[in-house]
Amino acid sequence: MKVQFTSLGCDKNLSDSEHMLYLIRKSGLELTDKQEDADVIVINTCCFIESALEESINAIINAGKYKTEGHLKGLVVCGCMSERYREDIRKDLPEVDAIVGTSSYDVIVDAILSSAGALKKDILRDQNFIPEEDGRISGTGEPYDYLKIADGCDKYCTYCVIPYLRGHYRSIPMESLLKEAEELAESGITEINLVAQETTLYGTDIYGKKMLPELLRRLSDIRGIQWIRLLYCYPESIDEDLVAEMAANKKVVHYIDMPIQHCNSEILKSMNRHIDKEGIIEKIRLLRSRIPDIAIRTTLIAGFPGETDEMHEEMLSFVKDIKFDRLGVFPYSREKGTRAYD
Repeated sequence: MKVQFTSLGCDKNLSDSEHMLYLIRKSGLELTDKQEDADVIVINTCCFIESALEESINAIINAGKYKTEGHLKGLVVCGCMSERYREDIRKDLPEVDAIVGTSSYDVIVDAILSSAGALKKDILRDQNFIPEEDGRISGTGEPYDYLKIADGCDKYCTYCVIPYLRGHYRSIPMESLLKEAEELAESGITEINLVAQETTLYGTDIYGKKMLPELLRRLSDIRGIQWIRLLYCYPESIDEDLVAEMAANKKVVHYIDMPIQHCNSEILKSMNRHIDKEGIIEKIRLLRSRIPDIAIRTTLIAGFPGETDEMHEEMLSFVKDIKFDRLGVFPYSREKGTRAYD
């Protein structure tokens, strides 16, 4: 049986996809790059914002055509869209045979086999379950890959659906992460990018304190790993211990992805962000004073409800003054179920 796998969305989703690819290959099923050759197609979906949902729907519809135009027997949909829109999928996308939730990707082979037998199956565990991770196949095609160190989120930013898709924040035990990183290094990966909904809170739920500095130290001991990069570091959780480790550890890249979303304190409060403008400035000063050559990347939302022209101009001036090294700007996306929706 040939299986084609499509991974959409963020790098955290890609990490889940790589674990599924490993399980598929381990089971003896054959992987193919071409949908027209596949007996079963798996699509790991995203629905973080409306445009991502549209991309996922189009991918499902296009894949489903091979049931009439080719020899496709089964279509499996997993990931965030499955978690949030299971009933809609069953109602509006009849070509889908199996639905797998965000915390159920370890049973992907069961879903594939049932779909090929024309058996409709939904596999959605409690969102707060952490699957056993047995291995992974790197899908970046590059000498870097992503290590997902936690899943879920407890922040409940008023524009964001992630807590409803991924459950509560839960760190992955350090020993499991070190084993996974060693396997990536053995496969030729030289750069590890740490990802989570918020990497800076790593360990607080299972160890009772922030353990990201300790994780960085232990990852840097792995032979073959040359670079370690930090993504998704919320500014309010960046502290002296983390910055000191970044400055001292020769394998930690002098780069940080620190999403701030806005600079106006009133908007930040409306977003339920846990920091104000002055707090953001203080964190940037801390990073640049301790690591003078650091590259800072951030993301901003334009058009959030309540944003006035003056607030928008304030953000533009802030960007010019701070001189971020990398910047992504996104228009506000109105998402049902979030507090900002109304």
